[in-house]
Amino acid sequence: MKTLKQLASLVSGAEILGNADEAITALAHDSRKVQEGTLFICIPGVHVDGHSFIPQAVASGARAILTTRSDVAVPDGISVLRVPKLDAALQILAPAFYDYPARSMRVIGITGTNGKTTTSYITRAILRKAGYKVGLIGTIQILIEEEKHEIHNTTPDVVELQSTIAEMRDRGMDYVVMEVSSHALAENRVAGIEFDTAVFTNLTQDHLDYHKTFENYRLAKARLFDLVARKGRKDGKTAIANLDDPSSRVMLAHADCPHLTYAVEEDGDLIAKNIHVHEDGSEFTLVHKDLGTMTLSMHVTGLFNVYNVMAATCAALAEHVAPKTIHAALEAFRGVPGRFELVRAGQKFPVIVDYAHTPDGVENVLHTARKITKKRIIAVFGCGGDRDRTKRPIMGRLAAKLADVVLATSDNPRTEDPEAILREVEAGVLASIGKKPYEKIVDRKHAIFRAIELAEPGDVVVILGKGHENYQILKDRTIHFDDKEAAREAIAARLGKEGA
Repeated sequence: MKTLKQLASLVSGAEILGNADEAITALAHDSRKVQEGTLFICIPGVHVDGHSFIPQAVASGARAILTTRSDVAVPDGISVLRVPKLDAALQILAPAFYDYPARSMRVIGITGTNGKTTTSYITRAILRKAGYKVGLIGTIQILIEEEKHEIHNTTPDVVELQSTIAEMRDRGMDYVVMEVSSHALAENRVAGIEFDTAVFTNLTQDHLDYHKTFENYRLAKARLFDLVARKGRKDGKTAIANLDDPSSRVMLAHADCPHLTYAVEEDGDLIAKNIHVHEDGSEFTLVHKDLGTMTLSMHVTGLFNVYNVMAATCAALAEHVAPKTIHAALEAFRGVPGRFELVRAGQKFPVIVDYAHTPDGVENVLHTARKITKKRIIAVFGCGGDRDRTKRPIMGRLAAKLADVVLATSDNPRTEDPEAILREVEAGVLASIGKKPYEKIVDRKHAIFRAIELAEPGDVVVILGKGHENYQILKDRTIHFDDKEAAREAIAARLGKEGA
């Protein structure tokens, strides 16, 4: 709890209208989450203005309003905290209100284009095997030990993030493992978080609709390494990077702290050798001065997962986890929902669902699929609307080049016309498809059914883009849609016909 006066004292130019001694017990910018004693944050949005919800917030117990405006009408007895810039104020107020919760735990931040989610789950598994209580914040969900919470952004906004980390602190977590997106770093949603270990996975084209240039995107990622190197309340800071990715040099140049690198091609501190991947897993050897030589038999497949394992292993080494514990945790790890996930429903060919939605992700998954298929790869994929348009023909070209049958379909069209998106994807497909079979099917469910219909024993069906997601965002609504459910339904329909 803080008084309005205490909060105002933190922000230059802040002023209070009303009771400066008002006790604030919570922060919220969603009127549905307001409770007694809340400071309600009025965020003016493109479609919705938070000021419109002041009556609902007050009715639910808000005692004060945070705004930048001088003309806000509030009911009698409700105070106003006015600040010059809302984002800047929240970056100061939210960590302070929750008493800087990240200082009470070790915090591992993972950034990069691909691999963040799997790396975070493997890191969590190792730390839990070592006996620590772990909170996880990432693309799929928030986990407080085994308890699951929904999440709407890879890295939540500063208020929600600080509230979540505070809950983890209050519930006795030893570690927070979190994915850190480039948007969150550029917008400073991670304000007030003292990172202890920063991990860089890789960098390929994505989010250029937001960052505009690849260099801006890279520098946004590099900010995590500025933060981990910053002097704080805790000791033992480490920067970890994939040395096989050229952008690792930039990340490490921003990290004035000890470095730990991993690689397959380059001479990293941790090296993977003797790599063999297959449909149900992989075998490889890790070499590091503290691990010695560690031979692994994993339940996850693909070269990209070898890199994810190395990234998590480096994080564990940075946190002084014993090699024996690392080995046991890795061999017990079973994968992450929607990341090269096999759908088994009685069919005679593998069906794989994966979140790959970038050129590099598509390339990695299809290369892995090639290693496990005896015959054809049938690829179902699309590109999201209201996102980087330049990657659409690139992904189309890669799918046409690396798969044997290409079915282009919708992903999350959002406000765009699905047909228009597919025309841009098709430009890349047609440039590379040659005489291979290709179909454009706007309806994603129909595309998945078509892929299952075409598949024969020895083929592999790869459904790309949505992975763990159980929804599809259309122009006027969001509907329930799960690639795994659709695949199982398609398989059941096919088996029913074959058995009839």
